[in-house]
Amino acid sequence: MRKVMNAKKKKQEKKQGRSERGFTLIEIMVVVTILAILIALVAPKMVGRTDQARRVSTKAQIKNIEGALQLYKLDNGVYPSTEQGLEALVDLPTIGVIPKNWKEEGYLAKIPDDAWGNPYVYVSPGSQGEYDLVSYGADSEPGGEGDDADIESWDLN
Repeated sequence: MRKVMNAKKKKQEKKQGRSERGFTLIEIMVVVTILAILIALVAPKMVGRTDQARRVSTKAQIKNIEGALQLYKLDNGVYPSTEQGLEALVDLPTIGVIPKNWKEEGYLAKIPDDAWGNPYVYVSPGSQGEYDLVSYGADSEPGGEGDDADIESWDLN
């Protein structure tokens, strides 16, 4: 009986020793190597996509703002003036022509900034139609090419 108890005790000590010893240096190096390979494969695909994602996000926001502008015009017969700005979609304007059928809850919860954290430029009447809605892109200045190019409501392609 004692032999059986000693054998069981030795097995338990052996199991405890294994679970407490941790990882070997080789095991850690294998995991680090696998992670490095995965990062090397995935990182190049992700780099350079940030500005593209920002452009797509900004175009989606412009379309959303345009939808709110359309609803504003349906209710009030006109777009907000340049002076009233996009804020007229959130709060009842107090300057210019005060809309008579302005929705009490507004047309947007808030006016978002573009994906680079800059406010949109809104002009009404605009040079391209009843209004112009523009993001100046990554450089936050009019004009530019590539990622710095303006994103304009009349040319969202």
